[in-house]
Amino acid sequence: MTLEGLELAHRRTGAVGLGGAQPAPFADAADVVGWFGGLQSQDYHPAKWALAQRLGPGVTDADLDRAFDDGVILRTHVLRPTWHFVAPADLRWLLELTAPRIHALNTYAYRRGELDGPLLRRTTDLIADAVADGHHLTRTEIAALLARHGITATGFRLGYILIHAELERMVCSGPLRGKQHTYALLEERVPRAASLEREAALAELVGRFFTSHGPATAKDLAWWSSLTRVDIATGLSLAGDALESTDVDGITFWSAPGNARTPAPSPSVRLLQAYDEYIVGYTQSRYLLDLGDLAAVASGKASLPNGVIVVDTQVAGRWRRTVRADTVVLDTVLCRPFDAAETVALHAAADKLGMFLGARAVVSASVL
Repeated sequence: MTLEGLELAHRRTGAVGLGGAQPAPFADAADVVGWFGGLQSQDYHPAKWALAQRLGPGVTDADLDRAFDDGVILRTHVLRPTWHFVAPADLRWLLELTAPRIHALNTYAYRRGELDGPLLRRTTDLIADAVADGHHLTRTEIAALLARHGITATGFRLGYILIHAELERMVCSGPLRGKQHTYALLEERVPRAASLEREAALAELVGRFFTSHGPATAKDLAWWSSLTRVDIATGLSLAGDALESTDVDGITFWSAPGNARTPAPSPSVRLLQAYDEYIVGYTQSRYLLDLGDLAAVASGKASLPNGVIVVDTQVAGRWRRTVRADTVVLDTVLCRPFDAAETVALHAAADKLGMFLGARAVVSASVL
């Protein structure tokens, strides 16, 4: 475990909004999402917890459901591709930039689903017409709509039909209907805004990634965004003095200037969802999360729950939640024994999750 690696990891926790190093408190969910450009949300409920951890105390699960229903944040396929929370103000220019690349990455999936260009254009038009004027539809209702027009749309095939409609800037998330997600006409959820020229959009997305995830590498950004290496090089060139680089162990890391701020008090224990940006925003430099190979060794000993426990900057265990009436039970599996201060911090983190869910938190801990 190198001091340089730990320094990079400390700087990174601040950039992703998990330490005392973030530039300023975020005003609302759209502010958090806009900071990142997009926040991964394929699992809707855990993704809300990721938002809440960056918004501070007092934010509840119900608050974020309301923000989602009101269109303060949207959920659509825009990067990689997988679902991301996106701020309405950013959705159009992001899709203009990323959709062609994601369509190209989806070529095999479209072919596997026997979805050629004319059929995809037809399904997109049918869906857009059906959800217009606030007639938000669930996935099941869209499948039934397409079936009435003689189009088989189930499972994998339906998923890529809907992704295509999202990438074509025709539909996006609508409000929840009970526990079911709906689709809405993008024109009715996203205000019109001036388009960004492609180079300006590249500079914006590259800048946002390295500001919100840095220190990080160009390969990390390629994974996160699906942009090509040429596009990333162009974006870095255009960013100019807005970004700075440092070389560690022969790897170039990019970040916003001056993001080496004071880390959160130690020990800081965080209960991160498995797809938190601190976990999934990196490929080449993901090793900074586990500089001592502690989690890598532990994962070979037992099957671990999906959530990630981070102590200061390093992965130290896994967790899983079970909600029972007014109680949330956290089953935790630690990669190493926690000392007294870390145990207190773990229970404090559990209490924060309990407050978010409106439930009393109970922690069950075991050590591999």
